[in-house]
Amino acid sequence: MRLPSQVGRMQLKGDGPANLREIDRWEGGVGWIAYPDEAMQRAGHALAIDGDVWVVDPVDAPSLDGLLAEFGEVAGVVVGLDRHKRDADLLAERHDVPVYLPDWMTGVASELDAPVERFSRRLPDTGYRALTIKNSAVPPWQEVGLYCEEDGTLLVPESVGTSEFFLADGERLGVHPMLRLLPPKRPLAGLRPNRILVGHGAGVFEDATAALREALSGSRRRTPALYGKTIRALLST
Repeated sequence: MRLPSQVGRMQLKGDGPANLREIDRWEGGVGWIAYPDEAMQRAGHALAIDGDVWVVDPVDAPSLDGLLAEFGEVAGVVVGLDRHKRDADLLAERHDVPVYLPDWMTGVASELDAPVERFSRRLPDTGYRALTIKNSAVPPWQEVGLYCEEDGTLLVPESVGTSEFFLADGERLGVHPMLRLLPPKRPLAGLRPNRILVGHGAGVFEDATAALREALSGSRRRTPALYGKTIRALLST
């Protein structure tokens, strides 16, 4: 299912000067959206661990460095989805740190203008476990999630989200339209997160485990409703 270049009258991706809006602040980090008016609601996150800051899938903005400095010194930049290179290399170069990729992710390192380090089952020197959410050729999709069992923080770059094009009516968290019929239950269903950070939209901080279970279990059933909503949005442009 292709997403329209515009949803309603809202531009899918923002461009021009960024206007950072903070989202998702908690004791262990912060999230932001650099273009609050875009339909995709591309969200980046900073995970703070013992004075180190790990930045995940960032979209750059003029005031971003000041926000990150509140939590410590940038230790690395993580690309969580093969399509989420975004401004990862720009931020890594500015802070003189590597871009971190899962050891199984292909086709990304050669497109980055920054040094690359690989990680396996855990993000180095953090309490975050790496989850292989999807690694497939059809559809082409390589996605790693991050989960800290100690504080219950789950970060999912793409498979679930909260921006409008993810959500059927009544959903707080929705499975990506392309994965609706085969949602990623195996890597996600057994988790009990206290908060869910997503690559598109604000995170889920209330009853997060219930929201995740509802999103996965109801994904197929609510597919027609989501597709119908998307078609109506297209027709209204």
